[in-house]
Amino acid sequence: MEHSYWRTQDPAKPLFPDIEWSKPEQRSARGKLGIIGGNKLGFAGVAESYRTALQTGAGEVRVLLPDSLRKQIPASMTDVKFGESNPSGSLAKDALPEAAALGYWSSCLLMAGDAGRNSETAILYSDILRNHTGLLVISRDAIDLIKNDSELLVNRPRTVLVLSFAQLQKLFQSVHYPKILTFSMQLMQLVEAVHKFTITYPVTIVVLHRETLVVAHGGEVTTTKWENPMAVWRGQTAARAASYLMWTPAQPLEALTASLVSQAR
Repeated sequence: MEHSYWRTQDPAKPLFPDIEWSKPEQRSARGKLGIIGGNKLGFAGVAESYRTALQTGAGEVRVLLPDSLRKQIPASMTDVKFGESNPSGSLAKDALPEAAALGYWSSCLLMAGDAGRNSETAILYSDILRNHTGLLVISRDAIDLIKNDSELLVNRPRTVLVLSFAQLQKLFQSVHYPKILTFSMQLMQLVEAVHKFTITYPVTIVVLHRETLVVAHGGEVTTTKWENPMAVWRGQTAARAASYLMWTPAQPLEALTASLVSQAR
């Protein structure tokens, strides 16, 4: 039996159709999405996030990449800024002014991944987490880079984590949350866990488990059957989530759930 805090979405019958209808007709009213990520070995996820956000209907999309990628940017990415890179080709901590400027410009900031594993980049990402006060969506390996700031992360309002089940496991452990997550657990057990977790903390969770995408905010949970895991790993899911969030910021659970409908298959 499902609980009162848990609703199931059929991709053919959206739980929150009004969210789609509330999308502003004028692109200029749909928000400005800032995307941060990339390293010299790759930025495919960042590029996919950029393309997906524009297709979804974000008003404007601007990307911050390390200057090690300056010669690799495709012509389709028309609004790109560059920050200083470190010797490994990821964003250096000295790129903070550019990151801060992007955060100030944006309605929502998406840390899209392809970040590399450099400790200096981790410092930069931690600084962004501390200094940026607006909407923040974090996904893919960007979550791994700020694992040392887990307490700050889960206590930060207006924050969405689009993460893997393994990343959620580590997050629970790092904040010493008294619930052990296992890959063998049933969906209902996970729903109960994130229900309680998001009552305790203001962070919003989006996690894939057992071919189901789970969204949790403020103790409320939705689940959507999910047959397209690559949409999560490539950055499409987080980019759509950020886009919907910009025009419905006061309803994160509804916005994120609605963003899943067209990509569940």
